[in-house]
Amino acid sequence: MLQGSQSWVFQNQPVILSTGVVGGPFEKECRVANDFDKFHDDLWMGQDSYEKAQRVLLEDAVQIALRKKGVKEDAIQFFLAGDLINQITPTSFAARTNQIPHLGLFSACAVSTQGLALAAMIINNGGAKRILTGAASHNASAEKQFRYPTEYGGQKPPTAQWTATGAGVALVSVNENLQHPHPRVISATIGKVIDLGLKDPFNMGGAMAPAAVDTIQRHLFDLKIDPSYYDLIITGDLAEIGRNTALELFNEKGLSIDEHLFQDCGLLLYSPEQEVFAGASGPGCSATVMYGHLLNQMAKGVYKRILVVATGALLSPLSFQQKESIPCIAHAVAIEYS
Repeated sequence: MLQGSQSWVFQNQPVILSTGVVGGPFEKECRVANDFDKFHDDLWMGQDSYEKAQRVLLEDAVQIALRKKGVKEDAIQFFLAGDLINQITPTSFAARTNQIPHLGLFSACAVSTQGLALAAMIINNGGAKRILTGAASHNASAEKQFRYPTEYGGQKPPTAQWTATGAGVALVSVNENLQHPHPRVISATIGKVIDLGLKDPFNMGGAMAPAAVDTIQRHLFDLKIDPSYYDLIITGDLAEIGRNTALELFNEKGLSIDEHLFQDCGLLLYSPEQEVFAGASGPGCSATVMYGHLLNQMAKGVYKRILVVATGALLSPLSFQQKESIPCIAHAVAIEYS
């Protein structure tokens, strides 16, 4: 089960039975819009706060994932999810709605793969038969907490990123009696907290790149495989600045990764016409791209093996105000389709 120092290999290969992917009005125009299940027409989503709207995103994604397989909430053992907002309240309130035993998670924008890795671990070892896992973010709630409310109209530098309004959820299950191919969770590598002293909250990609590189390097070393083993290695939300930094770090470490093999959800989500500075960010970024676009591409035969490395900046408004640097983390999950 444990391979190397930081990686798990899942002998029973839990499967992703279904997914639910929901977005906001801006995401309706994104590059991978056809891979979403539902869009909301406004950021409020019928609520009186953006945090409550974020809760709705996650509730919708959960219901869609369950509905696709005709499964009820009481057939699910655990709900593993998290977000960026204080005390992960949107996620906790969504768990209040679905009444599934809940494990709240926090790895900032890396929570999507953290949840998938833990879900696979629990199922692989017989701790559950079905688990829901996912993540959500909302542009306006994140801006309000970490920067300035959107109504303020504050200017941003080119290194800034656009927090995605979206939620992605997966129904993970034991691998048995399946008549059709499904995505299988093969392995996972749990990342270390890496902090190189960056303090600029408008350059999350640059801050997170070293953590992503460290986790990818450890995954390959632990599993004794070459980067070419995968059809795609994709990070969560490094965006343009972070991806370029990661490529430079790979070269410095002597790790040969094809530039076309190495992609980023933050660059894939939005179209070139959408003004999102360096790219997308937020837990909803990697969750929607992974559980929507990437798994659909696998079902079409575009990819057979992918490594998803969601990335997270573990800062808070308090740590920023106390002039702390930005510790970062990345968790990797390998998915194969057969």
